[in-house]
Amino acid sequence: MKLHSTFLITSMFLFTIVFANTATAQNKSPFIGRWDMVISQEGKELPSWLEITLSGRSTLVGRFVYAFGSARPIAEVKVKDGKFNFSIPVQWEPGTNDMKFEGELSGNELIGTMIYSDGKKYSWKASRAQAVPYNPAIVWGAPVALFNGENLNGWSAMGTNQWIVENGILKSPKSGANLVSDKEFKNFKLHVEFKYPKGSNSGIYLRGRHEVQIEDNIGMEPSSLLLGGIYGFLTPNEMAAKAPGEWQTYDITLNGNRVSIVANGKAIITEQTIPGITGGALNSNEGEPGPILIQGDHGPIEFRSIVITPELED
Repeated sequence: MKLHSTFLITSMFLFTIVFANTATAQNKSPFIGRWDMVISQEGKELPSWLEITLSGRSTLVGRFVYAFGSARPIAEVKVKDGKFNFSIPVQWEPGTNDMKFEGELSGNELIGTMIYSDGKKYSWKASRAQAVPYNPAIVWGAPVALFNGENLNGWSAMGTNQWIVENGILKSPKSGANLVSDKEFKNFKLHVEFKYPKGSNSGIYLRGRHEVQIEDNIGMEPSSLLLGGIYGFLTPNEMAAKAPGEWQTYDITLNGNRVSIVANGKAIITEQTIPGITGGALNSNEGEPGPILIQGDHGPIEFRSIVITPELED
């Protein structure tokens, strides 16, 4: 009994030390958290995202989303003299050099610099991510058809328009401009019916910031990068893709930053939290309403129904 008691006391003591060290490390690092970034690069303001978390007692790690591509891991965020730095290998960027970041706290924001994969240096700033509030007692309004089956009224092309309407079908016959709804939404249910040819790729951005992937992935293992995934973040529990050339459906519910997706009648993601913006987002203002964006810059895609049911506002 005495040995058993001694073991319990020692174990509790060690646990207390570990917990205290962890809590201390969290309290000492103002960098921990999720941050909505804007990178000033070549005259453009590029939406990006940064997450810094504690691994073990004192090591900081993280994830980063650039203006395009998926979330990528940060092996270590190093801190010295009130500043932090990290580097990540290239993904879709030009060149072969690592992207290098340095930052520090300035008031309630992070500010810093990025050395891009081509060696050029740019500035960035970031504020703590603020998601649209989750409404546990949400009441839905009336469904609204965002596509009228006749023309592009209610939509704007981001660039030279290749989108057409034929026989009640919204088509992007080739890679070109993305299409953005003129109206913005907060919490909503979205029903879409879509079709793509073999090997094609598209996506739907919720509030213009969170991509639900559309891609010819029939028979493949589910992935956050494939059909039904929140790109780079959330993986479906099964691959629900039909064959190319067949009509398919998404029924998506977005409440706060919690998302549920039913693809072709199968619940593939249920009440999962979207951590941040995905690559290709219109902006990084996560706490604000946003439009529906349809990706048209990757491959051909067709839609015959796009219906949104917004939250009923007071």
